[in-house]
Amino acid sequence: MDTTSPYATPKAEVLSNQEEYGSINILSAKGRIGRLRYIVYTIGITFFCYLIMGGLSGLFAATLSEDSVGLLILPITALGIGAMFFINIVLTIQRCHDFNMSGWLSLILVIPLVPLIFWFIPGTVGANKYGPQSPPNRSGVMIIVIILVMIVVLGILAAIAIPAYQEYLTRAAAAGM
Repeated sequence: MDTTSPYATPKAEVLSNQEEYGSINILSAKGRIGRLRYIVYTIGITFFCYLIMGGLSGLFAATLSEDSVGLLILPITALGIGAMFFINIVLTIQRCHDFNMSGWLSLILVIPLVPLIFWFIPGTVGANKYGPQSPPNRSGVMIIVIILVMIVVLGILAAIAIPAYQEYLTRAAAAGM
């Protein structure tokens, strides 16, 4: 007769098969970052830096004289672009580490449209030589990716459609006269 209670605590380790995930640090080139977080951070930080640069430039343009505005806007722009460049390079190095490649591959950021490959190359499952796997994405990250990609696509469409519509209006006004 078996005398073990069905209510007894388990004797096996419950968490022994759980994978370990690395932490995400956007200011360090060490570690790994997944595709969706890479997209969110690169687009989001770029938008944020442009928003800060535009807001500060507009504030200085509204409050200062025309001669001194250029002296302040140039350093603000240089500092913002430098911050964007640094963070995008660091995130791209982490993205290279995610699919088990050297961070030197991030130098292809200077070639137009080629860095989009970082959006599509899947990462290594489990730990690799650059560290443990990045944490799984939550639904919030996926929603933000969809929103940011839609903003980019709508911006491109607007950049094409608005001038075409203005040209249509001028042709229609000329034909109506």
